[in-house]
Amino acid sequence: MSRTGTGKVVLVTGVSRDLGRRFARQLAAEPGIRRVIGVDVVPPRGGDLGDASFVRADIRNPVIAKIIAKEDVEVVVHMSVIATPGSAGGRGTMKELNVIGTMQLLAACQKAPSVQHLVVKSTTTVYGASSRDPAMFTEDMEPRRAPRSGYAKDVAEIEGYVRGFARRRPDVTVTMLRCANVIGPHVVSPLTSYFRLPVLPVVAGFDARLQLLHETDLFSVLDHAVAHPRQGTFNVAGDGLLMLSQAVRRMRRPTVPLPGFAVGNLGSLLRSARVADFSPEQLAFLTYGRGVDTTRMRTELGFEPAFTTEQAFADFASRLTPTGGRLERAVGALAEQLPSARGGQVDTPADGAHDPDAGARPPGLVAVPDQEAGRG
Repeated sequence: MSRTGTGKVVLVTGVSRDLGRRFARQLAAEPGIRRVIGVDVVPPRGGDLGDASFVRADIRNPVIAKIIAKEDVEVVVHMSVIATPGSAGGRGTMKELNVIGTMQLLAACQKAPSVQHLVVKSTTTVYGASSRDPAMFTEDMEPRRAPRSGYAKDVAEIEGYVRGFARRRPDVTVTMLRCANVIGPHVVSPLTSYFRLPVLPVVAGFDARLQLLHETDLFSVLDHAVAHPRQGTFNVAGDGLLMLSQAVRRMRRPTVPLPGFAVGNLGSLLRSARVADFSPEQLAFLTYGRGVDTTRMRTELGFEPAFTTEQAFADFASRLTPTGGRLERAVGALAEQLPSARGGQVDTPADGAHDPDAGARPPGLVAVPDQEAGRG
């Protein structure tokens, strides 16, 4: 049941996916919200929207402008940027949904005098990942190498269109949230799918830096942004960094150290089998990782995550299902088929190994020995 009376009318895009659905449902229960309208091309997966209402609409179609005008929408939260082509029906459809959909949504917002605030869920993937990266990216920095394809290129184009909208509608408060990789027990993403593999392919000679955002902190920062409009772009992530080798030690997962190209080839096989999605930006992230400065998040946006990076990963890892030997052997067999793949050597967990991180590991997780790998 929708509220009546005073309060904000909020439109949320991308509610067919779990994160968008859960956020719309949570937002609809918040004080100060009169109505939440969830928009997507298909109904929400896995349940209803609670007090939020659903409108079937494609944001690539100009009909979105009619919905915004009819409902007198004041706040638009854009969450329908897709990271994986498989879930969208291919790379072409993914680009259309991401870039053309955002263009049409911004055009609709530009024409609507009722719109006062735009919140865009972006990603730190826009910074890329390379050996030349700074220790921490600030919001004013550019990627060392401009993305030429895939999700990272889509996000770069989307952010450009959002900045253009902000110039054309200076009366609208535009809040862009560059969120670190979201992780949690309910999150399905390229990164969480990687960590759920029975055997983890790692790039030999490198140890990626991970900075993560817990799923509940994602909902909290979106909620905060709706309630407290702030103009600008903000990195959003949990405190601290976790090296990939540390993350592996806290999970009961064997690893296969491979050259970078072999990890990419193995990733292509896993992607074709719909086991995990290894895009070029995912491979770069698993090679080098990424760190972002979150000073502006605290001082200007006024938000403090409840979970550190380490705590967010621990909550995710503590609920992983133990792997089965058959799947481990299958991934090892795939690795053996790749050239220069160290013969598909699988490093398995050693329950008795010394673990310097044991005090920080969630109960029930067993260590994996350190790989002889440094960051290149």
